[in-house]
Amino acid sequence: MMTKKTRRKLDGALKAKIALEAVRGDVTVTDLAQRHEVHPNQIYAWKRQLQEQAARAFDMTVGQGSVAQFSLLA
Repeated sequence: MMTKKTRRKLDGALKAKIALEAVRGDVTVTDLAQRHEVHPNQIYAWKRQLQEQAARAFDMTVGQGSVAQFSLLA
């Protein structure tokens, strides 16, 4: 009888750590994929997402709409 393998769920912090390692380039994506048991294409996707979204960490206007909306509800 075959058992169904459940998908592993990685939290955002681990994905960010792996993506940062890929951006640094100290080790190859293939090595990272083997070490963390994920597909290399997934690491490339996380790396691309990190690079595209990095500016949001320093953008003071991001999220202000939700703060204003919250104050209206209070």
